[in-house]
Amino acid sequence: QGQLVESGGGLVQAGGSLRLSCAASRNIVGINTMGWYRQAPDKQRELVATITTGGSTNYADSVKGRFTISRDNNKNTVYLQMNSLKPEDTAVYYCNVVVTLGVLGKLNYWGQGTQVTVSS
Repeated sequence: QGQLVESGGGLVQAGGSLRLSCAASRNIVGINTMGWYRQAPDKQRELVATITTGGSTNYADSVKGRFTISRDNNKNTVYLQMNSLKPEDTAVYYCNVVVTLGVLGKLNYWGQGTQVTVSS
C-alpha cells in the first residue's frame, strides 16, 4: 500500500519561512496532481496549492505571492516553500497525491499531516 511521508513543519515567528516536503512511496505509480491542503482548528480542510505533472500550479488566494509549490518527479516528492508566514497560516498541513486510473477514476493518497505554527 502506498504512503506519503511529510516533513518540515514546526514553529516559526511571523514573517519567517518553512519548507515542507512530501515523499510518495515508489509503489505509487501514475501520479498526476500533487498538492498541499491545510486544516486549522475548528475549520474545514482547504486547498493551499497544487501542481500537475507538467508543472502547472494553482494557489489559494491567501497564499499567492508567499508560497511556492514544486515537485521532483524522479523522487516522487512535492515541496511547499512558505515565506512571509502569518499567524493565520497556522494549521496542520496535509500532502495529497492523485493517481489517475483512466476510466476507473482516480485514487487519492493523503499524508499524516504536519503541524505548522506561526507565532505573532
